[in-house]
Amino acid sequence: MELTLPLKMNLKHVHLTDEQFYQLCIHNPKLNIERNAKGVLIVMAPVGGDSGRREANYITDLNLWNRQTNLGEVFSSSTLFKLPNGGDRSPDAAWVERWRWQALTPEQRQKFPPIAPDFVLELRSRTDSLTDPQDKMQEYLDSGVRLGWLLNPQDQQVEIYRHGQEKEVRTLPTLLSGETVLPGFELQVDSFSDQ
Repeated sequence: MELTLPLKMNLKHVHLTDEQFYQLCIHNPKLNIERNAKGVLIVMAPVGGDSGRREANYITDLNLWNRQTNLGEVFSSSTLFKLPNGGDRSPDAAWVERWRWQALTPEQRQKFPPIAPDFVLELRSRTDSLTDPQDKMQEYLDSGVRLGWLLNPQDQQVEIYRHGQEKEVRTLPTLLSGETVLPGFELQVDSFSDQ
């Protein structure tokens, strides 16, 4: 018989070592826990059906492109990356250039990979304030992510984040380009009420 207890603690005042954080995650596999660059623990709520369906579609599109080009590795939201700036984050979809992934040791690949993805996609859920995923996108850029897309169904917009540049905001529908990071990859994002 499995006993489930609620997690009751002030997460803003808990500071764990990397190994303690890893053990917390491994011993609580049903919790989706992240840690920002300041060490603040963030328990992520599960997403609803519409968000989960959209996320799966975007990962599928990215993976189909990657299978054709064989340029890297695609990761789902279940993958937690140990970012160079100290955060431990799980993008809704991520891609890492193959040579960078292969440079990691087998142990590094098995645990939380200590690498910033080259590309990340975040889908704002209906329970997120806009500043939370925007802060997360900035954290990705600060860690070396080269291209990021924040899909915002509530405002019918997409925010495009590029390393070393100001973010670009587009109104839906729009065609997104993987630019030089994901060469040849395009994603048509229609208004979210139509998907």
